[in-house]
Amino acid sequence: MGEEPSREAVSQFVERFAGVLANSGVPTMSARVMGAMLVSPTGTMTASELAESLQISQPAVSGAVRQLLQVSFISRERLPGSRKDHYRIREDVFAAILERRNLALSEWESTSRSGAALFDADSPVARRLTEAADFFAFIHTDMEQMIKNWRAEHPPTS
Repeated sequence: MGEEPSREAVSQFVERFAGVLANSGVPTMSARVMGAMLVSPTGTMTASELAESLQISQPAVSGAVRQLLQVSFISRERLPGSRKDHYRIREDVFAAILERRNLALSEWESTSRSGAALFDADSPVARRLTEAADFFAFIHTDMEQMIKNWRAEHPPTS
């Protein structure tokens, strides 16, 4: 086993990871909180630990945690003997993220199909919208199967 990474290297990783998530639509503070929690040795962090680790205010942590709780990417728990809330990233958080994104594909498909229905089936607009709908349906089906396969091969450990 190798040496522990420096605090600076871990901090740079968290910011890089958060940047990738933010570029794909995750709010920046929520992405930073997820990154910090991923590298936490215990897998849990309190709000004050997150604020200290990320050098951000308690209100910023509170907003990010609230958003992550609402979309079920993290859970809140109390550890025995502690009076503080501890936050933990869901074990299957990345599959859950893709699952939520996959739901959007269904909406894109149905919206594209309803748009295509407004036009004559042989029109260029109807063909474009139908092709878009077919594409979204194809990707949705494949992603759904990939998520099922992932979960079958990686069952929860708890």
